[in-house]
Amino acid sequence: MLTIHHLGRSQSERILWLCEELGVPYTLVRYDRDPVTILAPPDLRALHPLGAAPVIEEDGLVLAESAAIVESIAVRHGGGRLRLGPEHPDYAAFLYWFHFANGNLQPVLGRTMMVGRVGLPPDHPVQAAVQGRLDRVMALVEARLAEVPYLAGQEFTTADIMSVFSLTTMRLFQPVDLVPYPAIRAYLQRIGARPAYRRAMERGDPGFAPMLT
Repeated sequence: MLTIHHLGRSQSERILWLCEELGVPYTLVRYDRDPVTILAPPDLRALHPLGAAPVIEEDGLVLAESAAIVESIAVRHGGGRLRLGPEHPDYAAFLYWFHFANGNLQPVLGRTMMVGRVGLPPDHPVQAAVQGRLDRVMALVEARLAEVPYLAGQEFTTADIMSVFSLTTMRLFQPVDLVPYPAIRAYLQRIGARPAYRRAMERGDPGFAPMLT
């Protein structure tokens, strides 16, 4: 049995969602953030030195890093579902957007959050550079979703599972106004209509309304 160690309102929602999409049974161990620091509790350090979620356990394997976990579960349990192979015309796009999530989208939001906490004025070079990068990243996602229904193309894939946290729950920590991005907002409505997404969010964060607008 797969065990998912899930930190509330975190990137580990990706793992619950993937398992719900694939119909993979799992045991959920849920952790709450420290109310003062907003960080993960010390219990997670007993599982992994970084003390962060997600972490999974399965057949003696302990694995961290959400992208590695998503890839492992999809390969071991997916039977080819939610992934595009080299023979698929959208394979390169699938690879690009899968890695874009943690290579660009999530890091730029994290940098924007940290720089914002310093309290620099908007015209400070560092603040301006970080905001400019965020604007370009969001514009790129918007342009892509104006062309196709899902990031890899016509099919929903793990590239979407990797990306949605940054466009939704991450905005608890770093607000981003989605009004200028109608294609992203329409995309999030499609995601929110997926039963597996709704089940994962309710199970992982009961009572928390997904930030789909």
